[in-house]
Amino acid sequence: MDGEGTARSGAGTALSSNGGRRRLAARAARIAPFRVVEILERARQLERTRRIVHFEVGEPDFPTAPSVVDAGIRALREGRTGYTQPLGLPELREAIAARYGIDPGRVAVTTGASAGLNLLAQTLVDPGAEVLMTDPGYPCNGVFVEAAGGLARGVPVGAETRFQMTAHAVRSAWSERTAGVLLASPANPTGSLIGRDELAAISAFVAERGFVIVDEIYRELIYGDIPADRLTGTALAVDDGVFVVGSFSKYFGMTGWRIGWLVVPDWAAPAIGRAAQNLYIAPPTPSQYAALAALEEPALSVHEERRGVFERRRAVLLDGLADLGLPAAHEPEGAFYVYVDIGALGVDAETFCHDLIENHGVAATPGTDFGAHRAERHIRFAYTVDEADIRLGLERIALALRRLQG
Repeated sequence: MDGEGTARSGAGTALSSNGGRRRLAARAARIAPFRVVEILERARQLERTRRIVHFEVGEPDFPTAPSVVDAGIRALREGRTGYTQPLGLPELREAIAARYGIDPGRVAVTTGASAGLNLLAQTLVDPGAEVLMTDPGYPCNGVFVEAAGGLARGVPVGAETRFQMTAHAVRSAWSERTAGVLLASPANPTGSLIGRDELAAISAFVAERGFVIVDEIYRELIYGDIPADRLTGTALAVDDGVFVVGSFSKYFGMTGWRIGWLVVPDWAAPAIGRAAQNLYIAPPTPSQYAALAALEEPALSVHEERRGVFERRRAVLLDGLADLGLPAAHEPEGAFYVYVDIGALGVDAETFCHDLIENHGVAATPGTDFGAHRAERHIRFAYTVDEADIRLGLERIALALRRLQG
């Protein structure tokens, strides 16, 4: 612990117990803790003695579909445990490519979406280059960029733009150092979609200047009637030259299997392959065979049934929070999050979240985990628990609000 504290002071060096020195890279001190993990760990500690409602973690509560598990077990029993090609099993690349109507040569299977984002950072970002991303946004994205020597530059977004970047914002933020833009649709923590026209305008501006990455790991988790001018399919339908990140974790319920994919332009595929060889060798083989089954019936019917469950939970949580005077800052169209503005409560998000978990048994994530822009007045609630727990959580939040308001 002493060594960690010294590193955060910027020295990057710590005394060991025997008088010697241990040195951390300066970047280690810049990696902030992932608050949602800390909250989850605290929730599990408290859970030893009382019931906790888990609104904090963005992980589906359903087990992996049975046919997918069977395929993974079968791969293990049949001894399919060696390395595959660095970019993945040809048959899995073909199955993913078929979902987009593209050549399989543009698909890279990755060790989760995180590995895919890391591969993109290593192959697209030069030292000192900036990458624009939304604030708020997924906090680890900036770490991938900085691990490649780049600089993550947050672009403040709010409910007035549905928590998405606009072409005007991109043009205003772009500088000589900017290499590209990273978007997410649906987004974490807000569940918002980027508009089709807005994405087209951003892509047109960036086309001759750099790259566009679109995180689509929640693409299959979209709900309700989306207006025609909103992007409901892949970003590739707007611009075939963008880089797309996909995942088997969320809709497909395979978080622990660590399997995802990239779709990249033809010209970038060789570089992605070289980086994958060196950084990961290959994605986990049994997981790839399981992922193949995830794209087939009967697994697809299981996934779609569960999407319907998420949609019903979304309605219960949105309505319940609104009844408590905590409406969504922007009604989410996708993913499984509600981002709530608590500014009117007169208390900051971290303080309120601390009170919720310690005194009321409700775990939620403060906006400070996702950036700096108005972060202290927002909280993310994940509807990755059943409806009974959602209703219990709402009852406990109501009690917390009554005590807060005297």
